[in-house]
Amino acid sequence: MGVKADNTSASRGLWFGLAASFGFTALIWITGSLWLNPPPFAETQLGAIMPRMWYPWQLAEPTFWTRSSAWLLYGLHQLSIWYLIWRAQSGDYKYSANLHWFNIAALAVNGVFILLHLVQTHIWYDGLAQDVPEFTSQASVVLMLVAILIMENKRRGMIFGKSLPLSERATRSIRKYHGFYFSWAILYTFWYHPMEFNPGHLLGFLYMFLLMLQGSLFFTRVHTNPRWTIFMEAAVVVHGVMIAIVVEHEWPRFFSGFLALFVITQMHGLGLSKTARWVIGLGYIAAVAWAYETTKGLSYAYEAALIPLVEFVLVFIVSLLVLGFTKLLSLRTSPSSA
Repeated sequence: MGVKADNTSASRGLWFGLAASFGFTALIWITGSLWLNPPPFAETQLGAIMPRMWYPWQLAEPTFWTRSSAWLLYGLHQLSIWYLIWRAQSGDYKYSANLHWFNIAALAVNGVFILLHLVQTHIWYDGLAQDVPEFTSQASVVLMLVAILIMENKRRGMIFGKSLPLSERATRSIRKYHGFYFSWAILYTFWYHPMEFNPGHLLGFLYMFLLMLQGSLFFTRVHTNPRWTIFMEAAVVVHGVMIAIVVEHEWPRFFSGFLALFVITQMHGLGLSKTARWVIGLGYIAAVAWAYETTKGLSYAYEAALIPLVEFVLVFIVSLLVLGFTKLLSLRTSPSSA
């Protein structure tokens, strides 16, 4: 018999978390507008091998404390969440409509460390960006989205409702251990950035807060609710487009690419009628045509296929790598290998 959950509804926890996420975002903006005044930033490294990967929001003269404060708090945050995930997986817990004790603990831990990160930004400013390149943060989230595609392949399909022939063994392994990787991807990205209050950072932190909320609701039915999870996947469209606009990248590529994933893959898990899917698909084509016609020209509309193509290629690569790793691990742990 599974361990009984608490009496607090997971749906109530979700709504509380949503309100807290917007509240924390507002707090970053208010405190930043009033008091944030960081020391001079490091100059852009135009001579770097990958200058576009240079992160502008890092101090020109970091100290022991600016570095150690970010890494220490990140480490404590990460280990705390990993511990809660491990405790949950080690117990006889079932998916419930109510919160378990570890859900409440995870929500509290994330809330405390969000506030600590805000204080750390105002005192020492630097995040992990001082020591690691930006693409590591971006790649961690991309791989998280790829893992979701793999886990959902059988339920909603990968391409217009049709599943890809992925390894069931690899899929089971990803589903079992995804919480550990997802929490790393989210918290690593969260601590990578200082809590700046420009539009790009604010929207990015709001998205991180929502991901933390989703990650805190493991072993509840809200955690696997298709409408909520697809909203979280698709929300990257808004974040990606905003960042592209802020840093002067070409936003139509992000807009059309991530929306293409919704049309090709994600919406097919919502139980929509065939008519609704056609309406959404035709609306997407019109939106992409408008986006490119008003910017670069329709001849560049092929860019809409780039993000889905990369994601689908990564689906196969990640699935094969996980399968190979699980087979290698089973060989090393089998009695005959001793």
